[in-house]
Amino acid sequence: MNAIALNILDPHSLLATFGPVGVFVVMFIETGLLVGFFLPGDSLLFTAGLLSATALNLSLSLVIAAAAAGAILGAQTGYYIGRAAGPRLLNRPDRPRLVQATQRAEETLTKYGVGKAVVLARFIPLVRTVLNPLAGALRVPVVVFTLWQVVGGLLWAVSLPIAGYLLGSRIPNIDTYLLPIIAVIVLLSAIPVLRELIKARRA
Repeated sequence: MNAIALNILDPHSLLATFGPVGVFVVMFIETGLLVGFFLPGDSLLFTAGLLSATALNLSLSLVIAAAAAGAILGAQTGYYIGRAAGPRLLNRPDRPRLVQATQRAEETLTKYGVGKAVVLARFIPLVRTVLNPLAGALRVPVVVFTLWQVVGGLLWAVSLPIAGYLLGSRIPNIDTYLLPIIAVIVLLSAIPVLRELIKARRA
């Protein structure tokens, strides 16, 4: 019954059905495979932390461990896919969203350098999906990429669930406001994307 009712775009549905395993899978796909654009990374991490303090009786430590493992293994997989396939992997005029995300990822690398770009990309939707294979395609040294993607992956996987947990443990019945909270997280996650779209339009 749970499988039938599952909505992969709804963090609550994912967590209720799969728990920490669902967190691992979503983190891996979103950061490692180019099909992960649509997955709710930020909102899933925050919601998992929040529900660890309230309704679903999730273990915060398991959520963080699953998120960190999925984010780190996913990014490294994406890097090696990009390294093996080369630039042609991202040169897809038939997929404008992929092209746009690739351009933003390249701009991020140019502007901030490898280390800061790889860390910051974790917190930017679309860019975190594309930057890892892009780094592989551009032959960023494995050691440099691995170091920074682990740092970024841990920051992302630890900070958002803990933020959700702290909020959930301090406000009674916070889970009754779950949908508005998720909507706010999605909007906040979209701010970097909207800023880039406005910049591109002005240019």
